[in-house]
Amino acid sequence: MNTSLRRALTLGIAVALSGCTSDLVTGGPLIRPGEPQGAIRVINATNGQLHAVLISTCSASTYGLNRLPSGMAIPSGGAYSFTVSAGCWDVSGGTLGVGDARGRIQVAPGRTSSIRIY
Repeated sequence: MNTSLRRALTLGIAVALSGCTSDLVTGGPLIRPGEPQGAIRVINATNGQLHAVLISTCSASTYGLNRLPSGMAIPSGGAYSFTVSAGCWDVSGGTLGVGDARGRIQVAPGRTSSIRIY
């Protein structure tokens, strides 16, 4: 597994156990009150499952925590959408034991922006 994904997942577990919810660690809320919304569609273009999708505002210093529902993975060829506030987002998707891919995406109000994880 890619070292940065391992660190992010380890940090996520530690934060969940500690109850800490700062934007520094979580990557910030996906939906900020009073702001227009759009969506990020994460497409799995790998040969395996995506076990983690980390999403953070571009201004955050980390990718944050796994945003997939507990126990969920995106199958090969599948996709999952996240409702987010419009703006700049950093996205990282990973497959356990394989690695991760990252990208930066701009989400427009009322639109869905897609990112493929290879």
